[in-house]
Amino acid sequence: MAATPQHVAIIMDGNGRWARLRGLPRPAGHRASLKVVRRTVEECAARQVRYLTLFAFSSENWRRPPDEVGMLMNLFLDSLMREVGNLHRNGVRLRFIGERAELGAELGARMREAEELTAGNQGLNLLVALAYGGRWDIAQACRSLARDVAAGTLSPDDIGEAQVAARLALAGIPDPDLLIRTGGELRISNFLLWNLAYTELYFTEVLWPDFGADELGAAFEFFARRERRFGRTSGQLKLEADA
Repeated sequence: MAATPQHVAIIMDGNGRWARLRGLPRPAGHRASLKVVRRTVEECAARQVRYLTLFAFSSENWRRPPDEVGMLMNLFLDSLMREVGNLHRNGVRLRFIGERAELGAELGARMREAEELTAGNQGLNLLVALAYGGRWDIAQACRSLARDVAAGTLSPDDIGEAQVAARLALAGIPDPDLLIRTGGELRISNFLLWNLAYTELYFTEVLWPDFGADELGAAFEFFARRERRFGRTSGQLKLEADA
């Protein structure tokens, strides 16, 4: 039986459809999602999950209508300013991953302030992927390695998986044990492409604004039933467990 996942990643999908089904504008779905984020953070902390990574805005989401993008940026800024104090009081460490250069000066400054405020906290590590894409992540890691090769401080022959992983956005953080995607889509949408190599994938039809403790518990039960072999056989795992 698998243990509680130590790193949970979530693709929070379905806000727009949730609003449309209720005859509401799309922003209503995004606003409703904030309450679910808060509940999910609290629930993961209570279950002693060490890392929670939330896919908030992808590099591809810049292609959405400008008014929706602007609304989302303002929503991120408002929610960050409102929630960071509560996160800090509850011992949550907040970090952001993604291409910050595109996010604007004010939001970038607030993100840095939140990271600095919570840097010493020892509770749940909350990572928010903002303007993030898995291909971007791998490409920026390659550029970093290439600069060292060009400078003569790194040999190409010394580049392996560990060296690439050390330059990724989640460097120093264990790969996700469990990925949850809400909203019914069966894809990972350019999220953590390197890090999801051996992650258990859980898809649910539930739209993100309706995702609650019961749905999170169902995902954890799914994870507990999985046999995580990492390329080994069931027999090998049994021998290791009996040793």
